[in-house]
Amino acid sequence: DMAKKKNNNYLDFIPIMNPKNDWSQDEQGVVTIHMVHRGFYATIAQKVFHTPRVSHIKLDEYGSFLWKRINGKRTVGQLAQQMKEQFGDQAEPLYDRLVKYMQILHNNEFILFRGKDKVKP
Repeated sequence: DMAKKKNNNYLDFIPIMNPKNDWSQDEQGVVTIHMVHRGFYATIAQKVFHTPRVSHIKLDEYGSFLWKRINGKRTVGQLAQQMKEQFGDQAEPLYDRLVKYMQILHNNEFILFRGKDKVKP
């Protein structure tokens, strides 16, 4: 079935952090991604509507764990394995959750997929 095949391919993808964002973590290890809004429209919005130049996106426990293990070498499948070891049954349904999470990170350009995305400087 196509959906299953798509998920399996997804597990081979290698996420890399988008270098255009900064991130930090607090004492609990919770990660916040600092997303700088660049480009013509962002600049206008900042001037006219006083929108923030940087958005701070706080990840949850799972997301933070995952984020800190994205190193540009591990595949989504390997990250899934680490989630399983860390959270056990709490992480279930593991693959559905992980794929959704990765899609959100990817859609927001927090991560890129090696060999699939053009990495803009």
